[in-house]
Amino acid sequence: MHEVYEDKDYIHLVMECLKGGELFDKIVEKGNYTEADTMKLMQKLLEALFYCHEKRIVHRDLKPENIILAYSTKFNLYSSESDFDFKIVDFGLGVKLRPGKKETLRCGSPGYVAPEVLVKSPYDCKIDVFSCGIILYIL
Repeated sequence: MHEVYEDKDYIHLVMECLKGGELFDKIVEKGNYTEADTMKLMQKLLEALFYCHEKRIVHRDLKPENIILAYSTKFNLYSSESDFDFKIVDFGLGVKLRPGKKETLRCGSPGYVAPEVLVKSPYDCKIDVFSCGIILYIL
């Protein structure tokens, strides 16, 4: 986020323009990723999640539709390397865990949600790692 402006009716967020589209669309276009490309993508995804989880932030709706390819100017638009420059978006269901506490709210997208969420069992950051496993399988 670059800037926040607030007026009497709205809060305006000025954010980076991401022109690459969703990872979901790229998967549909490619059919699937090679094992080597999948490893690169998953490494970056897990590093990003590690950063969030260190801050006790759980995304709770991780899926290819919430991974946006950035396509920065340093990459050619059609370069396969640009697939690895992405941002995790839509933290609308995200939560910051309180120390020693777990969540029980049932939320997330069917097909990507961890089993403990479905059965209303207390959960923590590990549910995002489960979603990464589903993304890995799809790739």
